[in-house]
Amino acid sequence: MIEKRDFYINGTWVAPAAPRDCPVIDPSTEDPCAVISLGGQADTDAAVAAAKAALPAWSVSTPEQRLACVEGILAQYYRRKEDMAHAISLEMGAPIDMARDDQAECLPWHLKNFITAFRTMQFIRPLGPHAPNDRIALEPIGVVGLITPWNWPMNQVTLKVIPALLAGCTCVLKPSEEAPLSSLLFAEFCHDAGVPPGVFNLVNGDGAGVGSQLSAHPDVEMISFTGSTRAGRAISRAAAETLKRVTLELGGKGANLIFADADDRAVERGVRHMMNNSGQSCNAPSRMLVERSVYERAVGIAAEIAGSIRVGPAHEAGKHIGPVVNRRQWEQIQGYIRKGIDEGARLVAGGPGLPEGFNRGFYVKPTVFADVVPGMTIEREEIFGPVLSIIPFDTEAEAVRIANDTPYGLTNYVQSQDGPRRNRLARQLRAGMVEMNGKSRGAGAPFGGVKASGRAREGGHWGIEEFLEVKAISGWDSAADIAAE
Repeated sequence: MIEKRDFYINGTWVAPAAPRDCPVIDPSTEDPCAVISLGGQADTDAAVAAAKAALPAWSVSTPEQRLACVEGILAQYYRRKEDMAHAISLEMGAPIDMARDDQAECLPWHLKNFITAFRTMQFIRPLGPHAPNDRIALEPIGVVGLITPWNWPMNQVTLKVIPALLAGCTCVLKPSEEAPLSSLLFAEFCHDAGVPPGVFNLVNGDGAGVGSQLSAHPDVEMISFTGSTRAGRAISRAAAETLKRVTLELGGKGANLIFADADDRAVERGVRHMMNNSGQSCNAPSRMLVERSVYERAVGIAAEIAGSIRVGPAHEAGKHIGPVVNRRQWEQIQGYIRKGIDEGARLVAGGPGLPEGFNRGFYVKPTVFADVVPGMTIEREEIFGPVLSIIPFDTEAEAVRIANDTPYGLTNYVQSQDGPRRNRLARQLRAGMVEMNGKSRGAGAPFGGVKASGRAREGGHWGIEEFLEVKAISGWDSAADIAAE
């Protein structure tokens, strides 16, 4: 049993003010694998106070100093990346090969992209030639609270902590209590990299406790949150009293538009993307919209691919999918599967209950529904599990209407060999991101949505700018700049 009850506050590991043990459950076995402590108001206050005390020095540190700290975190990751992969696999059920190759590797991918963006940023720049003595200054917003989820733990920790540090902010991280082990290891990276005391702090806790306390804290200038839309609304309400900035990266119900001229791998690619991480990704293409002339063929391919996807324990090597994170999540997904059957969708793969050969662990069969009608529960609500809904359409306009008829707007997908059509759809689809023909977004592209998916933009220079305030200055002495060069 791993015991990790301490919090990281002001550069040291400290015991909670009032211990409250919380077991961490291995979703592959349903057995406790670790114990942490959930923090309270005193712990939150101590972490915020440490961040506030460290802010004056860190906010005026040089770009070189900030880069050195961030590069030090990267060096620590490379020393202990296998530890990170095992922590993620154990806490949230990602198969070890995926944890090693995809989950943990989010840290160096995003960190390097932030460094590239940071090197090109101008923190003081001219307003324009019409106002030669005006300047625009980008300055750190202050102490920030960072609240991260369990489904891609290092992805979200890196997307928040690293730009906050590069912007000159100090921070308090509250990782998910479901998956805290990777974040505790990240805190060790920060410590060993020489991040100054108080610049980065970590307090474990739940949303109702530490999450709410950070959201309402008068000394926290900003909350960056990734999680459910429901929790995002609660955080926004709590933060409103202190008028702090709130950036939200929330749920999704991605539409994947497959036209008759799509490439031969389009359906398979969509199914595998949906089932990746056991369907626990906010940008999953969970609604597959297929042009009617190729609809039945697509349904057959989707059923075949889903049926070929193996489910297995997280500690086993291989290309299988693992369990979902906990019993509550498993039961919720089972409820959606039953709802799909009850509302008349055609089940073509998977279904309710544990996969064959399992009597414990939070495993879900890769499930595909065909003949899903817009308005069905499984078409409207984010399931956050390996459940795909397939919907036919007749015209491009109908496909756009169905795709946009959702509260969410995170990622949509288009599969077509018709270039002008792709360009039209990319502009018509209401989403923060559109990916076409299996091409991933490039390094430094922002991640974020619209509508109920939140409006954060994480990654690249947009991700750093989330943590900066804009100051307009007139009467700037340009001669002094020249003299200082």
